[in-house]
Amino acid sequence: MSFRRIFTRVLLGLLLLVGLFAVIIGGLILADSLFPDQRVTDFANVTYPGSNGITLHAYLAQPSKTGPTPGIILVHELFGLNADILKKADLLAEQGYTVLAVDAYRGKTTTQLLHGIWLVLTTPQAEINADIDAGYDYLTQLPGVDPSRIGAVGFCFGGTQAMQLGMRNPDLAANVIFYGSGLVTDPNQLGSLGENGPVLGIFGEQDQSIPLNKVFNFEQALQDLGILYRVSIYPGVGHAFVTPEALSVPGAAQDAWNEMLGFLDEALH
Repeated sequence: MSFRRIFTRVLLGLLLLVGLFAVIIGGLILADSLFPDQRVTDFANVTYPGSNGITLHAYLAQPSKTGPTPGIILVHELFGLNADILKKADLLAEQGYTVLAVDAYRGKTTTQLLHGIWLVLTTPQAEINADIDAGYDYLTQLPGVDPSRIGAVGFCFGGTQAMQLGMRNPDLAANVIFYGSGLVTDPNQLGSLGENGPVLGIFGEQDQSIPLNKVFNFEQALQDLGILYRVSIYPGVGHAFVTPEALSVPGAAQDAWNEMLGFLDEALH
C-alpha cells in the first residue's frame, strides 16, 4: 500500500473522529438546552422590562438597613445566573449593598462547561450589553438606592462584562473585575472606564486562560489613562478561584473577597 493511500485513510479516520466528537458535543448541548436541569426562573426573584418589550429576570438581594444604600450590578460566570452567584449577592447585601444579579443569557443557564462556552460564543454582545444596561437602569430607580453610588462586580465572563459596562457607562462609581478574560489592553478602546470611580482587577497567577502579560498590558492601559486602579495577582491559584465553597475557609479566595469589600467600601460608602 502506498504512503499516499495510508495517509488518506489516516486523515479520513481523524476527520471521522472529529466529526463524531462534534456530534456528541452538539448533542449534549442540545439536550441540555431542551431539557435543562435548572432554569433562570429557579433563581430570579424580580423582573423588569428590557429592549424590544422583552421581560428580563434577575435576583435582587437587599440589605437589612434602610435609607439610601449603594448598589451593585453583579454579573455571573459563563454558566449563567445560578446558585453560586446568588450566594455572592447575599454576601454583598450583608455588607449593606443593594445587589442586582443580572441574567446575561435571557433565561438560559447551565451546569455544563461546554454549554457555558457555547452560550458565551453564541449570545450577541449587543444583546448582553442591552440587558445589563437595563439592569443598571432598574437598580438606579429602586427606592432606597443611591443612583450616584452604583458599582459593578463580575466574575470570569462577568468580569469582562463588568469592565465593558464601565467602558460605556461614565456614571459607574466602582468596577471590580474578577479574572475577566476579555481584557481590553488598548487605552483608546477603554471608553469611560474609571471615569467616575476606581477599578479593581483580581487575577490568579496560574490562570491558564489569562496570560499574565495580558494582565500587565491591561494595567499599563489603565496607567496611560490616569485611571485610579489596583490590580492584584494572587499566587498559587488559577481561574475562577473565588467560589462560595472557597470563601468559607482561609485562603486566596477569602483574601480576594476581603480586598474587594475594602475597595467597595472606600469607593461607594
